[in-house]
Amino acid sequence: MTPELAARAQIDAKLEASGWAVQNYKDLNLAAGRGIAVREFPLRKGHGVADYLLYVDKRVLGVVEAKKRGETLTGVEAQTEKYSAGLPEILTAPIRPLPFLYQSTGVETRYTNSLDPDPTSREIFSFHRPESLADLIQLAKPPKTIGVADPEKPYGLSTLTQRLQTMPPINSKGMRDCQLTAITNLEKSLREGRRRSLLQMQTGSGKTYTAVAQSYRLLRYAGAKKIL
Repeated sequence: MTPELAARAQIDAKLEASGWAVQNYKDLNLAAGRGIAVREFPLRKGHGVADYLLYVDKRVLGVVEAKKRGETLTGVEAQTEKYSAGLPEILTAPIRPLPFLYQSTGVETRYTNSLDPDPTSREIFSFHRPESLADLIQLAKPPKTIGVADPEKPYGLSTLTQRLQTMPPINSKGMRDCQLTAITNLEKSLREGRRRSLLQMQTGSGKTYTAVAQSYRLLRYAGAKKIL
């Protein structure tokens, strides 16, 4: 098996593990599941062939660029964007260019959400599940006035990064200065796109209270889905 085919086999397995039905273009069957990953999908003239085109609920939402193991992925984002922009007009896509861009070797996978105000690729552990991308598209319907809360979605804006920019001030009642500093700095870090942070607090300073308060704010105002 060539390195390219080995990478494709691993990518197929990772997609299937995340709930995608992987199909060849000539065997395309959009009724096979909620999420369909279509291999070697031909795009508009001059845009080549997408290694994988991602359908959710019969709508195209994303694309995957496959590379052999060991190849640097940070240099191929532009190629993925080119595939995204080359989507045939006949296809149903709620957002053009496609918002969800992946590059993968089967061992390493990077992801860009082009709905973010300053889209940048980041390494992820697995492909998003089809229902997760459907949720992100649903959230990509902002209210008429930016920052105005939807009664059903108090966070309202389209991406987590955007919603972090509009979180209300912290209610400091009953909180210690160190707790306020911790939450303020963590949210600043998240707004700047830093996905990993470490808070260091003394014993007895209220770390649990701080974690609960921060989790509440992320769930209530930023629309966070999972917090570990």
